[in-house]
Amino acid sequence: MRLGIIGLPASGKSTIFRALTQSKPEQWAKKGPLIATVQVPDGRVDTLSTLFKPKKTVYAYLEYLLPCGETAYTHGEKGAEALWNEVRPCDALVHVVRNFHQPGGEVPHPREDLVKLETEMIFTDLVVVEKRIERIHLDRKRGQKINDDELALLQACRKVLEDETPLRDYPELAFAPLLKGYALLSAKPALTVFNNDEQDENLPQWEAPPTLANALVVRGKLEMELAELSPEDAAEFLTAYHVESPAAARVIQQSCQLLGLLSFFTVVHDEVRCWLIPEETTALDGAGVIHSDMKKGFIRAEVLTYDDLIAAGGYQQAKKEAKVRLEGKEYIVQDGDVVYFRFNV
Repeated sequence: MRLGIIGLPASGKSTIFRALTQSKPEQWAKKGPLIATVQVPDGRVDTLSTLFKPKKTVYAYLEYLLPCGETAYTHGEKGAEALWNEVRPCDALVHVVRNFHQPGGEVPHPREDLVKLETEMIFTDLVVVEKRIERIHLDRKRGQKINDDELALLQACRKVLEDETPLRDYPELAFAPLLKGYALLSAKPALTVFNNDEQDENLPQWEAPPTLANALVVRGKLEMELAELSPEDAAEFLTAYHVESPAAARVIQQSCQLLGLLSFFTVVHDEVRCWLIPEETTALDGAGVIHSDMKKGFIRAEVLTYDDLIAAGGYQQAKKEAKVRLEGKEYIVQDGDVVYFRFNV
């Protein structure tokens, strides 16, 4: 899963990227977007590793993408379309909004900045939708067969976008399979990150704030410095600035929630591993995440919860306590499940 980091110029996108990925500018490529793989912190993996003492412990990972350049994303501006195209393949967006004072004392305008970029996404989507509707009507005049369901969905999108509303507010449109290929920007789940001054821990306040189901505060510069410290120095830093947990962990955690992901674990062949899957994933598809052969030859899954395993103190004891269940291919994998897949190919 990949999340694209967007924001107006000087919003601190690069700072947030550095805090998340612990990378430095000298490590960045000179051309193209920056892409970094980030480990998903999960204390359950640490506990399982301590319990089973495997030769290998593997965490789940997410990817973050930072488009290159400081174009304002304004429609028609040189480079704007290329920047939007860089984030189109992403599964979700992290929208960085400046809420810190710039050198010289320039005050932030988070509400205006938030609305401005959201409006640009909506307008960009509207252009894409209108062009496609025009093409469909032209194909119809030429006698070509068209998909009426696709046209109806596009017309519904146009109405929503003309009302200056993001498509993510309408899940039946945002997740419509027929529209997936368009990679519409405002349909993507979005996490809003307010990039605050070092001493400011609060969300910005304004009259009639927009609805933000997913938003958090990050003191970007502070967190970037924290990411570059040793664990010992970082602990003192956290205490001094009243930081409960590093921003990277909070952003990654909310990224998983935003994408509707959950974790399950496997403990086999001297390896403890965490896997990320979408909610409502069946045992059959969960097996396929590990290996296609496992899905092809799926027989059944041995399942127990993480809590039951830890309480029993081991897998064999959990079996004796009848905590291990046999589940079929239609079983819906739950967060924290420890699964052993039986298969034969």
